[in-house]
Amino acid sequence: MQNYKTYGKPPYQTLLIHGGPGAAGEMASLAREISDQVGVVEPFQTKKTIEELVLELHEVIQETCPSSVYLVGYSWGAWLSYLYSAIYPEQVKKLVLIGSGPFEERYASEISAVRMNRMNDGEKIKFAELTKKLSRPDANTDKVLKQFGQLMSALDSYAPISVEAEEGSVDFELYHSVWGEASKLRASGLLLEYGNQITCPVVAIHGKYDPHPYQGVIEPLSTIIKDFRYILLEKCGHTPWMERFAKQRFREELLNQLEIS
Repeated sequence: MQNYKTYGKPPYQTLLIHGGPGAAGEMASLAREISDQVGVVEPFQTKKTIEELVLELHEVIQETCPSSVYLVGYSWGAWLSYLYSAIYPEQVKKLVLIGSGPFEERYASEISAVRMNRMNDGEKIKFAELTKKLSRPDANTDKVLKQFGQLMSALDSYAPISVEAEEGSVDFELYHSVWGEASKLRASGLLLEYGNQITCPVVAIHGKYDPHPYQGVIEPLSTIIKDFRYILLEKCGHTPWMERFAKQRFREELLNQLEIS
């Protein structure tokens, strides 16, 4: 099975890197939306370690892109794109981080605190049930993880629009393996330190309603990335291209970063 999909016409210089880990296909609607302006590659992550995922992404870029690329990473994909840009700096023309998780451990507890505060009683019960199921070895964990993701998406959104359901997959084994490694990388401080090796411009686009605190992206990266700027979106949660009030501005800002006028 091919581990990427292309949209629009070549040459392909823009890659959309999905989150999760293990949520392949979640950026398809964005890829379709901007493919009338730029050729897009949507890689699918299939490996179980960060090192392997970085190499897998490199192989996709080598196969599909004739020159340096615009790397657009969403959520966990923002971290993966950040790591790739540090390890293969010559391959990346610009790095765009959408809804990134915080780069330092001290900000991480805010995510669950905000989500819990937004839950009604029914959502709290569902959250507890799904969390318990995810810890059981006999559970259909891909299905449960998808349900968990849907609950988190609802909590993370300000005014979500209805979009056609994607045929994306959810991979619990990949999520469990990679996220465990990634969280340790952040806790150790090494995740942020990779920024010392990044040579391209870096832009963070972040919704102000996103439970992932934008301060946890802006403040650490401002101290370590030479060419860093950020764009904050009002009335916008974790997934800007699916937000009723922020969708248009997000599209304009993203195309501007991709140097499409």
